[in-house]
Amino acid sequence: MIAGAGCYTCRQNADRAKLPVRERIFDDGIWRVAHAFGSALEGWLVVVPLRHITGLQELSQAEEVGLGPLLRRLTAALVSVTSCSKTYVMLLAEAPGFEHVHFHVVPRGPELPSELRGPGIFEYLNRPKEEQLSAQKMDRVGAEIARVLEAQERGI
Repeated sequence: MIAGAGCYTCRQNADRAKLPVRERIFDDGIWRVAHAFGSALEGWLVVVPLRHITGLQELSQAEEVGLGPLLRRLTAALVSVTSCSKTYVMLLAEAPGFEHVHFHVVPRGPELPSELRGPGIFEYLNRPKEEQLSAQKMDRVGAEIARVLEAQERGI
């Protein structure tokens, strides 16, 4: 459902079959996973419901039931692909045009400096263009994460 022309996520969701792999790492018809744009950190994921909602209280039962297992699976995939020690999961949805609920699932590597841990991790987002991951790199990482998720589904 397109909630309005001002919602970036709804515009992406409306034509998701044509999105590059970095924008459709996972799509089960309820949730979609994309690599965050503007990131200088490999594997910074964004989990979005396909339906326009602006608060957790609006989750449907199907969205609610699928969210926890998806976050667990994404964390396992990020550990496999990025060798991170843990993941951070955050929901803010405050920026104009980005009020659509979206969860940041961010790999935190063991070598991350202490000043970039916790909320400091946001230093990796919206970096200058020359520091951001290229579309090709996001596609490569996204494809690796998608392969791990598919292997999880098959029980491998």
